[in-house]
Amino acid sequence: MTLADLGLPEELLQRINSPELSGFSIGRVTREHRERYIVSTGDNEYEAEITGNMRFSASSREDFPAVGDWVTMTPYDSEHAVINSILPRKSLLARQAVGKAGEKQIISSNIDYAFIVQAISNNFNINRLERYLTICYSAGIEPVLVLSKTDLVGEAVIMESVSALEKRDRKVQYILLSNVTRDGVDQVVEFIRKGMTYCVIGSSGVGKSTLINNLLNSDLLRTGEISRSTNKGKHVTEHRELIVLEGGGIIIDTPGMKELGMTDDAAGIGVTFRDIRDIASECRFPDCRHINESGCAVLEALDDGLIDRGSYENYLKMLKEQERYSATVAEKRKKDKSFGKMLKNFHKDMKRNERE
Repeated sequence: MTLADLGLPEELLQRINSPELSGFSIGRVTREHRERYIVSTGDNEYEAEITGNMRFSASSREDFPAVGDWVTMTPYDSEHAVINSILPRKSLLARQAVGKAGEKQIISSNIDYAFIVQAISNNFNINRLERYLTICYSAGIEPVLVLSKTDLVGEAVIMESVSALEKRDRKVQYILLSNVTRDGVDQVVEFIRKGMTYCVIGSSGVGKSTLINNLLNSDLLRTGEISRSTNKGKHVTEHRELIVLEGGGIIIDTPGMKELGMTDDAAGIGVTFRDIRDIASECRFPDCRHINESGCAVLEALDDGLIDRGSYENYLKMLKEQERYSATVAEKRKKDKSFGKMLKNFHKDMKRNERE
């Protein structure tokens, strides 16, 4: 296997051949677990950790490696290496860290497409889907919805779900899938191209790992079923993992996500709710919040039935989350700046006292 088989993009090829990187090995992070990384160079795998300088200079979680990253590293034996730097990313899929206001959790990086898996039997939720779409669009990743477990419902339920989806967003690509009968697996395969990287995201127990096993024609990944008592998915995948498929595509399995909070990138919300965004350009005031303002084109369209009310309410909810996140980040930066200034003054006073 080569770096090209791992999906090395053309734009990084010249970079890694530059003199400044001649003393380093280049690899791609294929697994991550508690700041321990497995990095593949194509013909070898290394267990790696970051340098102390990377850890000290990191200002946020984005400065740490993630599955999918291309990194420079220095091997110190046949199995271990130290990661020196992260090469420029094409995309970064992230959500708000659970229970940590103003912080991001990195899901994976350098992704081309995301398969958003929802079980049509008990997990299909358009409000949640719009959240997944938003984080994908914010990262510049093309989303594809996979409605799994179609073998557990009748044709009427499938038609009802598809109708509800198309009412909210006609532009979302979707695939109907049964991992049991394998109906729809061929359609997923048709999306996968050599050298491109795909991630599989969704709640626990919706069939993400089973789908990947079907693509691999093996039982490489552990799978779990929906709990009969709670009707919720069981956590099986405990870490992110990058896998090269036989056909040449690269796919990343991710743990199930119960929460999907918005970060400070509002661009994805605009793409997900493109109909509302386009109508909003006709509002009387440029800072219209589309709640109760006079001359609001969005509210007029809502009253006329041109905008789905469920979509409108979800749009406002996600905007508020994004605004809260941005405000929290701004407040943290202000505190860090004040602390840094206080520390600088303290050192100045110490030096002045020593001179006296």
